[in-house]
Amino acid sequence: MNFKEYFEQRKQRKARIVDEVKRAKALEKTNKEALNALSKDEKASRIKQEKIARKHAKNAHKQDLKAMERKEKRTQKKEDKIYKKVYNRPRRALKWGVVVIIFAFITVQYGPTINNLYRAVTSKDVSANTSTPEAIAARLHGEKVSEEIVEEGIVLLKNEDHSLPFSSTDKVNVFGTAAHEIRYGGGGSGASNDTHAIDLFEAFDQVGLEYNKDLADFYKEKSSGGSSGSGLFEVVKGLLGKTSIDEPTIDHLSDEVLTQAKAYSNKAVIVISSSGTEASDFSLDQLKLSDNRRALIEKVAENFSDVTIIINAGNAIELGFIEEYDTIKSAVWIGTPGPFGTRALANILMGNINPSGRLTSTYAYDPSSSPASVNFGDFQYDNTKFAFINYEEGIYVGYRFYETYYLGNEEGYAKAVQYPFGYGLSYTNFDWNIVSTDLNKDTITVNVEVVNTGDVAGKDVVQAYYSAPYYEGGIEKSAINLVTYGKTQTLEPGARETLTLTFDVRDMASYDMNDLEAYVLEHGLYTIKLGRNVHDIAQSVEYTVEETVVYQTDKDTQVAYENRFEYANGALTYLSRNDWENTFPTLDNLNTTASDILLEALSAPRVAPEGSKNETFGEDHGLKLEDLKGLDYDDETWDLFLSQFTANELIELVTNGAYKTVGIERLGVPQTLLMDGPAGFSYFFGSLDTAGYPSEILVSSTWNQELAYTMGEAIGREGVAYGIQGWYAPAMNLHRTAQGGRNFEYFSEDPILSGYTSANMTKGSEDQGVIVFMKHFMMNDQETNARSGITVWSNEQAIRELYLKPFEITVKEGGATGAMSSFSLIGTTWAGANTNLLQDILREEWGFVGMVSSDAVFGFMKAEDAIISGNDLMLDILTPKLQERSLKKSFKSNPELYGTGLKQSAHNIFYAILQTYIFD
Repeated sequence: MNFKEYFEQRKQRKARIVDEVKRAKALEKTNKEALNALSKDEKASRIKQEKIARKHAKNAHKQDLKAMERKEKRTQKKEDKIYKKVYNRPRRALKWGVVVIIFAFITVQYGPTINNLYRAVTSKDVSANTSTPEAIAARLHGEKVSEEIVEEGIVLLKNEDHSLPFSSTDKVNVFGTAAHEIRYGGGGSGASNDTHAIDLFEAFDQVGLEYNKDLADFYKEKSSGGSSGSGLFEVVKGLLGKTSIDEPTIDHLSDEVLTQAKAYSNKAVIVISSSGTEASDFSLDQLKLSDNRRALIEKVAENFSDVTIIINAGNAIELGFIEEYDTIKSAVWIGTPGPFGTRALANILMGNINPSGRLTSTYAYDPSSSPASVNFGDFQYDNTKFAFINYEEGIYVGYRFYETYYLGNEEGYAKAVQYPFGYGLSYTNFDWNIVSTDLNKDTITVNVEVVNTGDVAGKDVVQAYYSAPYYEGGIEKSAINLVTYGKTQTLEPGARETLTLTFDVRDMASYDMNDLEAYVLEHGLYTIKLGRNVHDIAQSVEYTVEETVVYQTDKDTQVAYENRFEYANGALTYLSRNDWENTFPTLDNLNTTASDILLEALSAPRVAPEGSKNETFGEDHGLKLEDLKGLDYDDETWDLFLSQFTANELIELVTNGAYKTVGIERLGVPQTLLMDGPAGFSYFFGSLDTAGYPSEILVSSTWNQELAYTMGEAIGREGVAYGIQGWYAPAMNLHRTAQGGRNFEYFSEDPILSGYTSANMTKGSEDQGVIVFMKHFMMNDQETNARSGITVWSNEQAIRELYLKPFEITVKEGGATGAMSSFSLIGTTWAGANTNLLQDILREEWGFVGMVSSDAVFGFMKAEDAIISGNDLMLDILTPKLQERSLKKSFKSNPELYGTGLKQSAHNIFYAILQTYIFD
């Protein structure tokens, strides 16, 4: 069947179902009118009869489904899903309308205009066309890539007594409602389109895994029938604390049900789900097993001899229970795997695919043992509207804390850490052998041969770390740091492959914020460690630095390093390995009163940057945007081109930037479409029929840079086919704690793994002519208070080595031409109005050329502050006219300052647009 036939068939099917719904609703209306004419007793009797009839019809439909062949059953289920969606459309529209009004009332400081609210909710400015043959082909390609990612990203956590893979004759009992409510993604802009999702049992059917259908039906009746949502509705649910997922009380599991299941098979599967969403975080209690879940696990573990746990969660939830029951033989982590992840899981369970994923964050027995968790949550000043968060842990985030704090204390480490960063098992075994090294003063290269010594084909990951010499009281250093990594191709039993791991010596330098304000490679012995995870080191190589080396300038731009964020230090006590006891974060002396100096800084007007000049507008030089294609950013022709715009045109350009850049037809500037999100193209206020991808945490858990590129490339191809020019992704904030509400949407706790995964996704998309907006730049590592203005306090070393590093790698290795500033205030300055961040670091030190957009605009985010600081575009969904009026007023009062800002922002925006496929 060609695409035209496919599309026509889909269209006809939907039209038929729409007719069926219309007939059903017409009949309902007639019945309702007849019902209203009855007496009270007759009415009650009729309602009871109709309820019984509906139940019989539902059971009959289930029996019909059971009798169908697999292909026919899949088709019927899809039609049932479409019918339900069409039938409930008016109800959904009403629900969304109410939700939008509530959300706007609660969260937006300035009330939205009716017009902007209407345009946002009805997707008036979303011009993407996903129904052409080219669009359908791009989507289908993306769906194939999506599944490939999950095949390599799923992590095998435990596998005793060869519990997995299942054999072709094995049959399984699947317990719990979570199996019917798979979390395909999280909520908000990072959600995955699950329109075409395959549920767990459909996936089992497709790969031939036999399961207890009576038990499946039993739990389906008890489930809500929903999967993870997306967009605004899930965000509001998160704000209201309605995202928790739980099992029914254990009395649901009767002796009769257990007896039937035990007679069916001794194998049991339990899915443990957890849902994260934008705008809300997890409490420590939400990371633990609920009483109902624990009771279910205990009951199943007592009655079945081979139990498999499936972890369907984007956060590092507590998993200690896996070791508490001898009958839990295996465990598999699937994260939030996108709409086709269930089929990848089914293939892994059956042994058709060998798992090769590795964890991207540390799984501690107690997440609160992390020093960062002390300072996570709702901290409010009592004398200003701003909230605050103290990053007192410094550089000791995730494994950097556990590996350093427990250095030399294996017993303590084993009690604290269940699964280390980088952990993951395989169905086969691999041996490593360092075949050669090249250790010179600039670069280090290690060639390691990987041999499959097991019985089945598989892929392996080699993780390269370094340990640097630490001098008491000197620069803070983690005991171990990831520096690079590689993944093999599929190796058949006995096959081998040599991986070449190369990195710069200066990558082992640490930032000295106290004295030199530069990166310093201190003298002494460095150990290059090849690990199966951060704590399981297989082989190592020593490297000696005879004399300390100071790197005073950026390697690529030669711009001098200096402390850019001293004002964000906050005069805090930062954690030091030199004195764990006296520097460990505590809330005992927490200061919630902002000083007079801080209050003054928070309310101070923006300081005008240097370089403002008297700008000219409205001239005519006969230039169109296309005439500048191929010219350098600094070419003088740009000045002539920019002088042709009126100030009002540029004011509208920078303020009206939600999901688009406005077109200015007379000068050849096309309107562009910019869309969410990290798990594939989506729209916060509606739906798009695009490929759904796994959450970013699955992309990074593949530890496969080529596959990350393939995902970016696939999304770029979709953008070209749909008419989308910009992608609000990748998202690369860190898993600072296990509680982050958007951890599913971010890659890792480690900046190197995050950076290289992001850089490859970026390059894939940009190579197709679709701009990325790497986000959220920077330190948007928790959701609580983010949208009301949260002051983040941290030291320069942690900012540079952890929170800036993924973005730096993405700019330098991925060629990003777009960025999105965060909600956060770095110290006292909003990221979108922070010249140190957007000009000094991003553009000058790293050499970034392109445009910066704000995140969704809230009351403290002002266009007049942004455009003079390096933030070019305001993602203002509801109040762009307010921003426009305010900026016009500022321009009138200081045309020199704001005229320069407008021209600079326009220059950045237009240059980025020229890099899109529109101008190929």
